[in-house]
Amino acid sequence: VMIMTPAVGFFYGGLVHRKHALSTIFQSIAIFAIVSIVWTLWGYSIAFGPSVNSYFGDLSKAGLNNVGAEPGDYGSTIPEWLFYFFQLKFAAITPALIIGAFAGRIRFSSLMIFIVLWTTLIYSPVAHWVWNGDGWLAKLGAIDFAGGTVVHIAAGVSALAAALFIGRSKDAVSEAKPNNVPFVILGAALLWFGWFGFNGGSALAANGLAASALVVTNLAAAAAGLSWMGVDWIRKGKPSAVGFSIGVICGLVAITPASGFVG
Repeated sequence: VMIMTPAVGFFYGGLVHRKHALSTIFQSIAIFAIVSIVWTLWGYSIAFGPSVNSYFGDLSKAGLNNVGAEPGDYGSTIPEWLFYFFQLKFAAITPALIIGAFAGRIRFSSLMIFIVLWTTLIYSPVAHWVWNGDGWLAKLGAIDFAGGTVVHIAAGVSALAAALFIGRSKDAVSEAKPNNVPFVILGAALLWFGWFGFNGGSALAANGLAASALVVTNLAAAAAGLSWMGVDWIRKGKPSAVGFSIGVICGLVAITPASGFVG
């Protein structure tokens, strides 16, 4: 799943103007490093620690305190260390999904501060609401197998808010076309591959549920990619590599929350 975060960098890096490509890819991998520390020191505990009023966890697991080789409350056959490590990848890729909304329009130092605050105040509590058994959304019966709410809705709404706050790029017209289509295809291919771990791994075991999630994940990506390509073919008279790649990602996003529940 770790490969998905730099894959987002390549996917976005190919779509943005060439002058922003390197910074976009670098920001993606830097975000992984920053979130690794935040998640370890307090984020994991806010998300999966004992609940405080169903909105966030206490800090009893801060700094991986009380986290070890024995299974925790999630995944009865795996060490809690492994669960923390797996969930770290989700925490890292989610803010990375946001950066495409303001590529080239935010200082790197400001982005780093934003990532720390967003992971602490938005991602970790939302993960607690949905994935912690005592979270208020979980108690209402919300189901999200691998991150439709926690990852994609949280990132999507935040990206929209950030874009509206920062405003339109002065170079929006000249930056409208992708600068590097091979980067877009590479990013989409790596995301497609990483998504098998994203969805299949959310079974927290090597079992039939994980295998089923792999199958529906692959079918959704293939069907959505071909559907988008077909629409391009009809409307523009030829298929589009960028359109196909975007379609694949849309299919992966769409199946994610349901990947453990549909046949």
